[in-house]
Amino acid sequence: MTFESELAEGRFRIPECASCKKTVWPPTPYCSRCLGPVRLSDGDHTGTIAEFSRKDGEYFCMVEFGDVRILAGIRDAPKVGQKVGICRCGISNGDYFFEVQ
Repeated sequence: MTFESELAEGRFRIPECASCKKTVWPPTPYCSRCLGPVRLSDGDHTGTIAEFSRKDGEYFCMVEFGDVRILAGIRDAPKVGQKVGICRCGISNGDYFFEVQ
C-alpha cells in the first residue's frame, strides 16, 4: 500500500513515520529524519483553506492538513480559514487531483 495506490483508489492518506511520527511530505517510503518506515494514516482528515483563487469561473485553494499542503478544487466560494475535507481525489492522466468541500 503506497500513497499513490491509495490515491488511485480515491483515498487520501497522510504519510507518517512509524518510528518518529513525523509527517512525511512529499510521500516517500522512508522518513527523511530517521529513515524509519512510513505508514499511511487513516482517518477523516480536516484541513484549513490557507488561500484561494478563481480562474474561468472555477475556484481552487491551498489547503493545509498540518504539515501537508495540497492544491484542490472547491465548488462553492471559499473563505480563508474555512475547514474542509477531501470529498474526491485520485490520479488522472498521471496527475494527482483533489476536491474539497
